[in-house]
Order: sequence, then C-alpha cells, then structure tokens
Amino acid sequence: MAAGRVLVYGGRGALGSQCVQYFKSKNWWVASIDLAENADASANVVVRATDSFPEQAEQVTAEVGKLLGEEKVDAILCVAGGWAGGSAKAKSLYKNCDLMWKQSVWTSTISSHLATKHLKEGGLLTLTGAQAALSGTPGMIAYGMAKGAVHQLCQSLAGASSGLPSGCAAVAILPVTLDTPANRKSMPDADFSSWTPLEFIAQ
Repeated sequence: MAAGRVLVYGGRGALGSQCVQYFKSKNWWVASIDLAENADASANVVVRATDSFPEQAEQVTAEVGKLLGEEKVDAILCVAGGWAGGSAKAKSLYKNCDLMWKQSVWTSTISSHLATKHLKEGGLLTLTGAQAALSGTPGMIAYGMAKGAVHQLCQSLAGASSGLPSGCAAVAILPVTLDTPANRKSMPDADFSSWTPLEFIAQ
C-alpha cells in the first residue's frame, strides 16, 4: 500500500523528475503531468501542447479525474516552468511572454483547480514562484511578470473562500537559481555551489 499520493505537474522536467524519484523512493504513488511521460512515475497524464488555455485545462482536468476517480491526493506540486530573458525592447518579448505564461501561469492555474477537486482536507498545494519576481525584473520582463502572477495566485489561494478543501495549505517556493543541467549549460562560469540542489527542493 502506498504511503501517500501526489500529483507532480511538470513531472518530466529537471525538478519534477527529482520530485517523482524522491516520492517513489518513499513508497508514494506519484502521477506525473507533463508534455511527455515520466517512466518512473506510477501514472502519467500527457498534456497536449495547444495555444488554447481552456482546451489544455479541460484535457488535463478530465484525464486526472479519470485517473483518480474518487481517490484524493495528499499533495499537488506544480514545478513546471522555464526561464526567458529580455527587456521590453526585446524582439522576442511577445514570444517570451506567451511561453512564460503557458509554462508558469497556465500550469499553476490548472494545478489550483485540480486541488479544489482532488486534494485531501489538510493537503498541500505547492506552486513555483521566483525570488527575483519580488521586485522589478527589467532584464527578464516575461519571466518576472509570469512569476509575479503565480505569487498573487498563491496569496489568493491562501485566503478564505479560495475554493481549496478545508485545512489545505497553499505555498510557493521562491528559488533564486536551481542547479539544473540547463542552468549549468547557460551559465558555465557561475558558482554552482551557491545554487539550490534539486534534491533539497524535493525533500
């Protein structure tokens, strides 16, 4: 019998994969929600890439509903996301805003709605914000804007009448830099020892 049950949105990414591995090692049932399957997960919901937020939300909500039935989960971890730089002058501004919104805000919003339907009373919903977005981010407008929206969403979810089950906690992690292969590749001269290990976040 599983020690607990958790949904990991973004379960194929660097942080998500670490979360899946960690919870599996603790004998938890783990479902991954992502654009591709995670072979280590107990179950997978593969998201169809689309430019329509309602279509994606409806697909994920329906498939998670089929997967869980009447079963509740102890936690929902939204660790999907990405990074894009650029000021308001950047040629890639619109493309990056679209991408960041899809990766952070769409996923966080869907995770929040899933929590209202499938999270146990007293359960945990975790979203992924960013410390940088606590202030202006002129060199990464799209990223800061999307993460700022996630922060606001989390604050709203933590309030009364948010729709979450009784006693549930909604929290956001606000990392500075995670130690991922992509970050090491893009910043090869950085001090990796100052970055947050993925194992630390998962635990």
